[in-house]
Amino acid sequence: MTKKILILSVFVVASCGLAYELIAGALSSYLLGDSVLQFSTIIGCYLFAMGVGAHFSKYVKDEDVLARFVDIELAVGLIGGVSAAVLFLTFSWMAAPFRTLLYTMVFLVGAFVGMEVPLVMRALNARQTEFNELVSRVLTFDYLGALAVSLLFPLVLAPYLGLVRTGFLFGMLNVGVALWTIKAFSTELKNVTGRLLRASAVLCALVFGFAFADKMTYWGEHGLFGDEIVFATTTPYQRLVITKWKDDTRLYINGNLQFSSRDEYRYHEALVHPVLQPLPWARRVLVLGGGDGLALREILRYQNIEHVTLVDLDPAMTGAFTHREELVKLNHGSFSDKRVKVVNADAAIWLQHNDDMFDAVIVDFPDPSSFALGKLYSVPFYGMVRKHLAANGLMVVQSTSPFFAPHAYWTIDSTLREVGLKTYPYHAYVPSFGEWGFILATPQANYTPPTSYRLPMRYLNADTTREMFIFPPDMKPLPMEPNRLNTQSLVHEFEQDWRRVIR
Repeated sequence: MTKKILILSVFVVASCGLAYELIAGALSSYLLGDSVLQFSTIIGCYLFAMGVGAHFSKYVKDEDVLARFVDIELAVGLIGGVSAAVLFLTFSWMAAPFRTLLYTMVFLVGAFVGMEVPLVMRALNARQTEFNELVSRVLTFDYLGALAVSLLFPLVLAPYLGLVRTGFLFGMLNVGVALWTIKAFSTELKNVTGRLLRASAVLCALVFGFAFADKMTYWGEHGLFGDEIVFATTTPYQRLVITKWKDDTRLYINGNLQFSSRDEYRYHEALVHPVLQPLPWARRVLVLGGGDGLALREILRYQNIEHVTLVDLDPAMTGAFTHREELVKLNHGSFSDKRVKVVNADAAIWLQHNDDMFDAVIVDFPDPSSFALGKLYSVPFYGMVRKHLAANGLMVVQSTSPFFAPHAYWTIDSTLREVGLKTYPYHAYVPSFGEWGFILATPQANYTPPTSYRLPMRYLNADTTREMFIFPPDMKPLPMEPNRLNTQSLVHEFEQDWRRVIR
């Protein structure tokens, strides 16, 4: 029976160890961007720490193996359990020590986890387990635990519990292993009462944290965003936060501002109307991204538009802007218009499996801050978009800032030209973002910026439109290579550009 308890403990501790690693990687990617760099460095630090822990496990005396195993479970449970909450609150209120604290906690958890399996193997060996059986059983349950968490984390834990509550949950599992071991081996352990009290104290702290995880997340995001949070949710794809201060409603995706209701009309007028004004014959429009419905609001002002297909990955995004009253007010109920069809799918996959043609395409994705987003700005993706665009049709891509991120901006321009599109770059000043860039493209038609508009505008007129297509010397074109999937150069250019201007 005692052997089975130790073997099952391996399954649990392996699950917990991988969970803490995934939490640290996901949280740092969410807060710092560059998911590949964050996961690579965290995995490297974690594995190195496991090696250090495995090395130091040899200094544990044979008679102290179970006692140290219990102590380590409590330490891992406490540090790993609170890690997400502590890191998130630290970044929100005093960002400077975040990286130091992140890698310190990852190293400590990795070192303790690295000691667990050697100690379990020694405990089994002391109970006269055959070496071949010992190794096969321990490693089998170790890998099974890792498999279980690797599936549960992205599908259930992160989207439904959130990172902070998930951390507390796995901390409680580690403490459960400690309590289980104390009970099963009480005759072999010294100071059982003291260990039970310590385990109970750690468990109570973790249960308290689990119960108040939402409050901690709210405090952290309030410190990060400053304004009152009126809606927040974690989905399998992203973290959505909507804030409000007086008459200013703002949307953040993974901590990055997407719009402010005070000036979003500048952005969306500049995005939509230079494309649709020259196309009075247009009937069908495709919107890729734009799950807030604000670009859709502008498109639907044109009576000649008969059908709009909007493809956005996240149903939580389109759902919030379809049903929440304050958000529906912003997009004028655009998702309820009979001309609109909403598809919640990966845009690249949808384009591959759909044959519809469109007179205009509006591409309104978040900035290419990760490789998952960078693929949506790549040569293959724009090649697929072109196949769905009428020969005399127009498309436009939101393309980050030509002033703050010039290398990224002109990389997008180069990528569009690589697939045979004629490009017409332009920019507009949006106070919440500064100088912002767009690139209009067409397969065959020659394009001339509008000199007037059929619809009343708050921002656009002949003068502002003319100025949008003029680039001053400090935003002059740069010769850049196209963004290809195998290199994703755009993501690197984007990060380097913004690193130069963000303090």
